[in-house]
Amino acid sequence: MNNAMPKEELERILDQAVRDVTERAAGVRLRQGDRLPGDDICTVQITFDRGFSTSLTLCANTGLLYRMACNSFHEESVSPEDLEEFSKEYLNVLCGRITGAMFRATQIPAHFGQPVFYRGRYEPEGREIQFVLTYSDEYCEGAQLIHHVPCSDDGGVALGES
Repeated sequence: MNNAMPKEELERILDQAVRDVTERAAGVRLRQGDRLPGDDICTVQITFDRGFSTSLTLCANTGLLYRMACNSFHEESVSPEDLEEFSKEYLNVLCGRITGAMFRATQIPAHFGQPVFYRGRYEPEGREIQFVLTYSDEYCEGAQLIHHVPCSDDGGVALGES
């Protein structure tokens, strides 16, 4: 995020936001670990288009997202369309929390675009991974929040790079 703060501080902000938003919005407690999402995953991706030239990608087990959506909607089951809408709104709320924390830390206002939902894994073009936060829940289902920055050959300078 354009050298606005050290990478470790950004990781802390993202981690705190993920844990808080997931527990409050979806009733699921996540803990950091090394449990990778399996083969049945969904991806939600969002790009910051003002303030920072980064993007966030959430890859999670479909079962985890499904349970989060059911908890959030107070339903026993949800449709594939509801799962997609929940996933996009979840990332919207998460990015709102992150944007607020980033503004308090840097005084840089940021804006992000609309989230995009994919079945399976999605890697944004022209971006490279700066870091990955990996989580699991009480059922050992996994999720990863991936912080992408512009590819270094694009001339972009990203947060934490010296």
